[in-house]
Amino acid sequence: MILLFPSDYFEKNQVDSDLKEEYQAAVQTGLYEIILFDYEKFFHENQLVLSQKPHSSGIGIYRGWMMKPEQYAFFYQELLKQQIQLLNSPQQYRKLHLFPELYPVIQEDTARILLYPLHQQLQIQEILKQFDRFLIKDSVKSLKDPRFPNCFDKNTSQAALDEYMQNFYQFRGELLTGDICVKEYLKLKYYQNHTNEYRVFYAGGNLLSVCRNSGQPEDTAIPPEWLLRKYQHLESSYYTVDFAELSDSSWKILECGDGGVSGLAQTEDFRSYYHQLYTLVQNL
Repeated sequence: MILLFPSDYFEKNQVDSDLKEEYQAAVQTGLYEIILFDYEKFFHENQLVLSQKPHSSGIGIYRGWMMKPEQYAFFYQELLKQQIQLLNSPQQYRKLHLFPELYPVIQEDTARILLYPLHQQLQIQEILKQFDRFLIKDSVKSLKDPRFPNCFDKNTSQAALDEYMQNFYQFRGELLTGDICVKEYLKLKYYQNHTNEYRVFYAGGNLLSVCRNSGQPEDTAIPPEWLLRKYQHLESSYYTVDFAELSDSSWKILECGDGGVSGLAQTEDFRSYYHQLYTLVQNL
């Protein structure tokens, strides 16, 4: 089984510094052949350059930064030439990476959404007929920038929304993906100024890990077992679902994602994670 990590931007023979801790944990398991690929060559020059050839053909698991679906498809095909078959196909990656594509499957347990083509003007009054408060993202990510509101409501004018959307397109830049997704705002429960969010990894149709992911105290409620099990058979071999507790103590899905590009929670035991991942993938 092969793990693929991006290299550091400046040190081609070193793993990306932000992924160093989990890279080292994976090495310590002794279970994987670990290969780096040149970050700059791939993301900036569209070339896949590996640190070494695999010892033999095998299943590849990617751990790294998000790729647009077309980038991932290229990554997948180039690795096949090296006799590495990524665990998730391009179709599986797209399904979990683009929230609107998965939405019909999870809609009863997540926020309602409205979809708009890129650069179409959003009409504030029309949106407010559906949602009292809402947030805006593209098909993958919201905009984490202090200059962009985390939600909008009846106090937002049309002129203000138009200006904010200009900023949205500017700030997302090359990372802009898919459509504009307007999501109903969910009122979350707080514990000591922290929301109660969990990142759940699934692999091979099984629960891989369930970890607190928002700095909340250790004695907060956990998502109900029936809800965790309900989504263990989505159309992917390796993926994440993020759950959050609402102010009324019910639970909703905030996001879903491809497992390879989803970060590990800081509460995760990295070494145990990689042992369990290996076991579940081996059993596929």
